[in-house]
Formats: sequence, structure tokens, C-alpha cells
Amino acid sequence: MKRKNKTGLALGIVIGSVVGILTDNLALWLSLGIAIGIGTTLVKKQQNGNPNNDQ
Repeated sequence: MKRKNKTGLALGIVIGSVVGILTDNLALWLSLGIAIGIGTTLVKKQQNGNPNNDQ
């Protein structure tokens, strides 16, 4: 996987961690942040026309 494909996941982890710490529910928001990050990465891949290409 290219480095640019990991940015969605990284942002999801950061945002989920921050919201989780602020709301005192880190486990919930960290997992939601990871799921949202992976989802945005997949949507971006599909919009670029290469849904299954990890090069």
C-alpha cells in the first residue's frame, strides 16, 4: 500500500483519539475513527478508478 493510501486511516486514528479523550470514551471513538478512516480510503480509491489496486 502506498503512503498516500494510509492518510485516511491516520487521520481517523488521530480524530478518534482526540474525541475519545475529550468524551472519556476512548475505546468507542478510537474504533469509530479507524472505521471512518478505512472507509474514506476505500471511497477515495473507488473515485480514482482503482478499487482493488494496492500499488
